[in-house]
Amino acid sequence: MTENNSDEKKIELYKNQKELLDTFLSHGAITKAQYDKSLGCLTEKMGMEKYRN
Repeated sequence: MTENNSDEKKIELYKNQKELLDTFLSHGAITKAQYDKSLGCLTEKMGMEKYRN
């Protein structure tokens, strides 16, 4: 696996996890505070600050 391919997979995983959090929030499964905390932790741990929005 190339470095570029690895980065692409990491970005895709991050986006999928963010979409899951978005779904949880939109269905009321988690609060906005839980969403913010989880997204912040996910973003930091994966080093995806530039992809957060």
